[in-house]
Amino acid sequence: MRIKEETIAILKQFDIGNKFSYLPVLPKASVLIPLFVKNGELHTLMTLRSKQLRTSAGEVCFPGGKRDPSDRDDVDTALREAEEEIGLPPDDVQVVCRLVPVINKSGLLVTPVVGFIDESFCPCSNPAEVSAVFTVPLDFFTSRDHYSAYGAAEMVGTLHSFRFVDPDSGSQYHIWGLTAMLAILVAALALRKKPKFDVDFDSEDPLSFFQQILHRKMSKL
Repeated sequence: MRIKEETIAILKQFDIGNKFSYLPVLPKASVLIPLFVKNGELHTLMTLRSKQLRTSAGEVCFPGGKRDPSDRDDVDTALREAEEEIGLPPDDVQVVCRLVPVINKSGLLVTPVVGFIDESFCPCSNPAEVSAVFTVPLDFFTSRDHYSAYGAAEMVGTLHSFRFVDPDSGSQYHIWGLTAMLAILVAALALRKKPKFDVDFDSEDPLSFFQQILHRKMSKL
């Protein structure tokens, strides 16, 4: 399990701690970016949102959602949502770090929470929220294969897009927007590998870029 231990050590360096405690109160949400080791390689787990949902219906996302009044913190939100959506027990997640929060298209302040799960985890999806669960090798998000990009407003940065075909089911998934950006970020940090396409952040020091984006968006609110 050396890969897992090394990855945890790397990602812990990017934990935000209380760096953003100065931010004004905004509606909050969290996503869980679950990592696991399979065949000696890092993978992540993703979901396809139900088409019946009011927001982001039919889009690929990481498990997550809005902060509940009963949630203690951002980590609690991510773990609760993952349990509700895919049946992942909170005790089965080894939380590693929280990455810099981002403001999504709905105006929510979203905190990415990275954690390790067991390779043997078998999802039990809530059909009201999730229509599919699939896994992707993390290295996929540093490759130019099946990748495209679109120009976006300056305060948003590049809009990244991937087409992924699940080898187990043959299903094709479109991974784009915020979800794609977070996957690229975690892949670049965890693998210590610069993506083979242009990104707006420095993989050695991503915090400054995301802080700039956050502050630009805050100034528009």
